[in-house]
This record gives sequence, structure tokens and C-alpha cells, in this order.
Amino acid sequence: MTDDGFDKMVNEIQKKINHEEEVTYSKKVIKEYRNPSNFGSIKNPDASGKIKGPCGDTMSVDLGINNGIISKVRFWTDGCGASIACGSLLTKKIKGKTLQDANNITSKDLLESLDGLPIENHHCTVLAVNTLNECIKNYNKQKKKKK
Repeated sequence: MTDDGFDKMVNEIQKKINHEEEVTYSKKVIKEYRNPSNFGSIKNPDASGKIKGPCGDTMSVDLGINNGIISKVRFWTDGCGASIACGSLLTKKIKGKTLQDANNITSKDLLESLDGLPIENHHCTVLAVNTLNECIKNYNKQKKKKK
């Protein structure tokens, strides 16, 4: 196969992948997982949580907190595009919020903000929200120990 033939084959495959994504996921989901916000970790976070979901995806959330307000937030996942999209949008929704407000976000809120997900990916919203809740729970435990 020539270099031109190979490049043509790769381009055709990419077009098929893009088409399948556009048929399956909303524009918001595609945008979030292709260019995720706040991906990574925080060195010495004020709070951290990590959960492995029933599907096998792992997600972690790190928070930097100043005066009860989330000033920094990062997430990491080894999961699929839907998990990445959920983590990315969740971090954007909670930055600048109080811990109480962040803790009130539900998987339904996240699902609606993403303009939906296929039913087989709904668990990704639950994983993201549960990881955030675990992070906040860990923060509150640490805070009680310091008193």
C-alpha cells in the first residue's frame, strides 16, 4: 500500500468514526470528550476522591478549596468518551461553587446538561457525581479530624 493509499484509508476510517459519534452522542458530549476541561490532577489537593465504577471505569476528582468555595478542580478517568465528557462538564459546573452546591448536583442534572447520553452510558453520570460526593465526604472527614 502506498503512503497516499494508507492516508486515504485512515481518512475514510476517521470519517466513519466521526459519523458514528455524531449519530450516537450529542454535540455537547462530543465537545467535552474531544477537548476535556480540567483533566488531570492537583498537586496537594484540599480534597480528593476516587471510585471504580461497576463498568470498570475509574474516576478521580481533586479539589482546591478556599473559604468553602471550589477554586480549583481536576478530574481523571481511564474510561470511555462518555466518562470523560461527564467528568469534564461536572468540573465546569462546580468551579466557583460552594461544597454544598456542588454536593447537590445529581446525575440527572449532568445528563440534562449533556443533552442526554445513550442509556448504556447513563452510569457515567452516576460515576462522576458519586466521585465528587466521595471527594466532598473525604474533605469533611479531614476537616472533622483537624478540630
